[in-house]
Formats: sequence, structure tokens, C-alpha cells
Amino acid sequence: MRWTPYVTVATVVERAGRFLMVEEDHGGPHTLFNQPAGHLEPGERIRDGALREVAEETAWRVGITDYLGMYVYQTKDGKAFHSHAFLGMALAHLGTELDRDIHAIHWLTLEEIEALDRDGRLRSPLVLKRIRDALAGKTFPMDVLHER
Repeated sequence: MRWTPYVTVATVVERAGRFLMVEEDHGGPHTLFNQPAGHLEPGERIRDGALREVAEETAWRVGITDYLGMYVYQTKDGKAFHSHAFLGMALAHLGTELDRDIHAIHWLTLEEIEALDRDGRLRSPLVLKRIRDALAGKTFPMDVLHER
């Protein structure tokens, strides 16, 4: 049996002390919160996937400024995710419809996101880790990614 991790992308977008978050339906008793994020599509470049996910999930066009790094996360059921995270800035609201799995988008403060974490409402532990890394300036230049 061959084991293959899921490759995902996520973007931390901060504006005036608030972070762009998506509220997702997952069929459970409550919705969950995440950065705009999702799976990389076949043949898609990592940065392009991050821009696509932000636009599809939030109807915002962003400019990616920095690479936060690759975050590895393994779920309790054994799935592994290699999540490439970026730091971006909001450029324009597109006015397009959101992905069908997105309940709503929110601009939340760090304190509001920490409260969601305490309530078990974040999609994964990576959500808060990426934000804290962005706030601490733990970024890399985009040229650390080598794609052909």
C-alpha cells in the first residue's frame, strides 16, 4: 500500500488587525473556521493554488507577499497533510459567489480566533499556528519555492 500525503495551500490575510477567515459546514453540530485553504489541483503551481482558494472561498483577490512555510499535520485517523502557507494582503473584493461548502467569511481578531480555538471550532491546530507565525514575522521569501 502506497502512502501519499495530501498537498494543501492556505493563506493568512490580515487587514487592520483582523484576519480573513472562512466558516465551513462540515456536517457536525457546528461550523468550523479556517483560513482560505484547500487542496492543490493536479498540475497547479502552489502559489496559484493559494490564490485560487482565496478567491473561491472568500471572493477576495489577494496579493501574496511571503511564504510562511510547509506545515505537516497528521489527523487522528492517519491522514497526513502537507500544507503550504502564505502571507497575503487583501486587494479587492470580487463580488463572486462563495464555494458551496463555505457558510460565511469573517474578518476576526486574534482574540476572537483564540476563543474559537478554545471552543474547538478551528479546522485544525495549523490555523492558529500559521497566524502566530505570521505575526511573529516568521516568513520566507517567495523564491524558496522552486517549481517548474
